[in-house]
Amino acid sequence: MPRIATRIAAAATVLAMLAPMVGGAAVYSNGNKTTTFDVTLKIIADCTIAANTLDFGQSQGVLATAVNVNSTLNVTCTNTTPYNIGLNAGTGTGSSVAARQMSGTGANTSTVAFNLNLTAGGGNWGNTQGTDTLSGTGTGALQNLTVYGVIPAQSTPQPDTYKSTITATVYF
Repeated sequence: MPRIATRIAAAATVLAMLAPMVGGAAVYSNGNKTTTFDVTLKIIADCTIAANTLDFGQSQGVLATAVNVNSTLNVTCTNTTPYNIGLNAGTGTGSSVAARQMSGTGANTSTVAFNLNLTAGGGNWGNTQGTDTLSGTGTGALQNLTVYGVIPAQSTPQPDTYKSTITATVYF
Protein backbone atom coordinates (compact mmCIF):
# COMPACT_ATOMS: atom_id res chain seq x y z
CA MET A 1 0.00 0.00 0.00
CA PRO A 2 2.86 2.42 0.59
CA ARG A 3 3.69 2.04 -3.03
CA ILE A 4 0.21 3.10 -4.09
CA ALA A 5 0.32 6.03 -1.67
CA THR A 6 3.63 7.11 -3.16
CA ARG A 7 2.16 6.92 -6.64
CA ILE A 8 -0.92 8.90 -5.62
CA ALA A 9 1.27 11.53 -3.98
CA ALA A 10 3.42 11.75 -7.14
CA ALA A 11 0.31 12.06 -9.30
CA ALA A 12 -1.05 14.80 -7.02
CA THR A 13 2.25 16.67 -7.34
CA VAL A 14 2.12 16.44 -11.15
CA LEU A 15 -1.51 17.63 -11.18
CA ALA A 16 -0.60 20.54 -8.93
CA MET A 17 2.16 21.51 -11.35
CA LEU A 18 -0.22 21.29 -14.31
CA ALA A 19 -3.00 23.26 -12.63
CA PRO A 20 -1.64 26.68 -13.77
CA MET A 21 -1.81 25.48 -17.40
CA VAL A 22 -4.87 26.55 -19.42
CA GLY A 23 -5.31 25.22 -22.93
CA GLY A 24 -1.69 24.11 -22.98
CA ALA A 25 -0.35 27.61 -22.16
CA ALA A 26 1.04 28.61 -18.80
CA VAL A 27 -0.92 31.08 -16.69
CA TYR A 28 1.34 33.36 -14.67
CA SER A 29 0.38 35.23 -11.59
CA ASN A 30 3.61 36.93 -10.52
CA GLY A 31 2.63 40.36 -11.95
CA ASN A 32 2.90 41.96 -15.39
CA LYS A 33 4.69 44.71 -17.27
CA THR A 34 3.54 46.61 -20.38
CA THR A 35 5.09 48.70 -23.10
CA THR A 36 3.78 50.70 -26.03
CA PHE A 37 4.87 51.05 -29.65
CA ASP A 38 3.97 53.51 -32.41
CA VAL A 39 2.29 52.62 -35.68
CA THR A 40 3.13 55.33 -38.21
CA LEU A 41 2.47 56.43 -41.77
CA LYS A 42 3.57 59.64 -43.44
CA ILE A 43 1.27 60.98 -46.17
CA ILE A 44 3.05 63.23 -48.63
CA ALA A 45 1.59 65.64 -51.14
CA ASP A 46 1.09 63.58 -54.29
CA CYS A 47 -1.00 63.56 -57.44
CA THR A 48 -1.77 61.23 -60.32
CA ILE A 49 -3.18 62.23 -63.69
CA ALA A 50 -4.77 60.33 -66.57
CA ALA A 51 -6.28 61.56 -69.82
CA ASN A 52 -8.98 60.41 -72.21
CA THR A 53 -8.75 60.86 -75.98
CA LEU A 54 -10.29 64.02 -77.42
CA ASP A 55 -11.86 62.85 -80.70
CA PHE A 56 -13.25 65.47 -83.07
CA GLY A 57 -14.94 62.71 -85.07
CA GLN A 58 -14.10 60.19 -87.73
CA SER A 59 -16.34 61.52 -90.50
CA GLN A 60 -15.79 65.28 -90.70
CA GLY A 61 -16.35 66.91 -94.05
CA VAL A 62 -15.84 70.58 -94.84
CA LEU A 63 -14.71 72.65 -91.85
CA ALA A 64 -17.08 75.55 -92.60
CA THR A 65 -18.35 75.76 -89.01
CA ALA A 66 -16.69 75.20 -85.64
CA VAL A 67 -16.50 71.65 -84.30
CA ASN A 68 -16.81 71.49 -80.50
CA VAL A 69 -16.10 68.37 -78.42
CA ASN A 70 -15.16 67.63 -74.82
CA SER A 71 -12.95 65.12 -73.08
CA THR A 72 -11.80 64.62 -69.50
CA LEU A 73 -8.65 64.58 -67.47
CA ASN A 74 -8.73 62.58 -64.26
CA VAL A 75 -6.63 63.90 -61.39
CA THR A 76 -6.31 62.50 -57.89
CA CYS A 77 -4.33 64.53 -55.36
CA THR A 78 -3.94 64.02 -51.65
CA ASN A 79 -6.47 65.90 -49.56
CA THR A 80 -5.79 69.67 -49.33
CA THR A 81 -2.93 69.53 -51.89
CA PRO A 82 -3.14 72.51 -54.29
CA TYR A 83 -2.41 71.72 -57.93
CA ASN A 84 -2.22 73.25 -61.42
CA ILE A 85 -2.78 71.32 -64.62
CA GLY A 86 -1.08 72.44 -67.82
CA LEU A 87 -1.42 71.31 -71.43
CA ASN A 88 1.53 71.67 -73.79
CA ALA A 89 1.43 72.75 -77.46
CA GLY A 90 1.23 69.20 -78.78
CA THR A 91 3.14 67.38 -81.48
CA GLY A 92 1.47 68.85 -84.56
CA THR A 93 3.79 70.59 -87.03
CA GLY A 94 4.12 74.29 -86.16
CA SER A 95 2.10 74.00 -82.93
CA SER A 96 2.29 76.49 -80.12
CA VAL A 97 0.07 76.69 -77.07
CA ALA A 98 -1.67 79.69 -78.67
CA ALA A 99 -2.04 78.02 -82.10
CA ARG A 100 -2.23 74.24 -81.87
CA GLN A 101 -2.11 72.13 -85.03
CA MET A 102 -2.97 68.54 -85.92
CA SER A 103 -0.73 67.11 -88.65
CA GLY A 104 -1.61 64.82 -91.50
CA THR A 105 0.05 61.46 -91.96
CA GLY A 106 2.86 60.36 -94.27
CA ALA A 107 3.75 62.83 -97.00
CA ASN A 108 0.68 64.99 -96.24
CA THR A 109 2.03 68.27 -94.83
CA SER A 110 -1.41 69.80 -94.28
CA THR A 111 -2.56 70.75 -90.78
CA VAL A 112 -5.82 71.41 -88.98
CA ALA A 113 -5.92 74.21 -86.39
CA PHE A 114 -7.59 73.51 -83.04
CA ASN A 115 -7.88 75.00 -79.57
CA LEU A 116 -8.07 73.52 -76.09
CA ASN A 117 -9.98 75.74 -73.68
CA LEU A 118 -10.29 75.97 -69.90
CA THR A 119 -14.06 76.49 -70.14
CA ALA A 120 -16.68 76.20 -72.87
CA GLY A 121 -15.98 79.18 -75.14
CA GLY A 122 -13.34 80.33 -72.66
CA GLY A 123 -9.65 81.02 -72.65
CA ASN A 124 -6.86 78.91 -74.05
CA TRP A 125 -5.55 76.12 -71.80
CA GLY A 126 -1.77 76.36 -71.73
CA ASN A 127 1.17 75.30 -69.62
CA THR A 128 2.25 78.44 -67.73
CA GLN A 129 1.35 78.05 -64.06
CA GLY A 130 -0.76 80.87 -62.70
CA THR A 131 -1.44 82.22 -66.20
CA ASP A 132 -3.26 79.67 -68.35
CA THR A 133 -3.39 76.47 -66.30
CA LEU A 134 -6.33 75.03 -64.40
CA SER A 135 -5.92 75.13 -60.63
CA GLY A 136 -7.65 73.15 -57.94
CA THR A 137 -7.25 71.49 -54.57
CA GLY A 138 -7.04 67.76 -54.02
CA THR A 139 -9.74 65.95 -52.09
CA GLY A 140 -8.07 62.55 -51.91
CA ALA A 141 -10.62 61.29 -54.45
CA LEU A 142 -10.67 61.26 -58.25
CA GLN A 143 -11.66 64.59 -59.82
CA ASN A 144 -12.87 64.71 -63.44
CA LEU A 145 -11.85 67.88 -65.28
CA THR A 146 -13.30 68.81 -68.65
CA VAL A 147 -11.10 69.71 -71.63
CA TYR A 148 -13.04 71.79 -74.17
CA GLY A 149 -11.80 71.21 -77.72
CA VAL A 150 -12.64 73.45 -80.68
CA ILE A 151 -11.74 73.25 -84.35
CA PRO A 152 -12.57 76.73 -85.66
CA ALA A 153 -14.01 77.17 -89.14
CA GLN A 154 -11.09 77.06 -91.60
CA SER A 155 -10.09 76.02 -95.10
CA THR A 156 -10.50 72.26 -95.25
CA PRO A 157 -7.27 70.37 -96.00
CA GLN A 158 -7.06 67.15 -98.00
CA PRO A 159 -8.75 64.02 -96.64
CA ASP A 160 -6.52 62.23 -94.13
CA THR A 161 -6.34 61.39 -90.43
CA TYR A 162 -4.97 64.37 -88.51
CA LYS A 163 -3.39 64.05 -85.09
CA SER A 164 -1.52 65.81 -82.30
CA THR A 165 -0.41 64.33 -78.99
CA ILE A 166 -0.86 66.64 -76.02
CA THR A 167 1.05 66.23 -72.76
CA ALA A 168 -0.99 67.06 -69.65
CA THR A 169 1.07 67.85 -66.55
CA VAL A 170 -0.12 68.17 -62.96
CA TYR A 171 2.02 70.49 -60.86
CA PHE A 172 1.70 70.21 -57.08
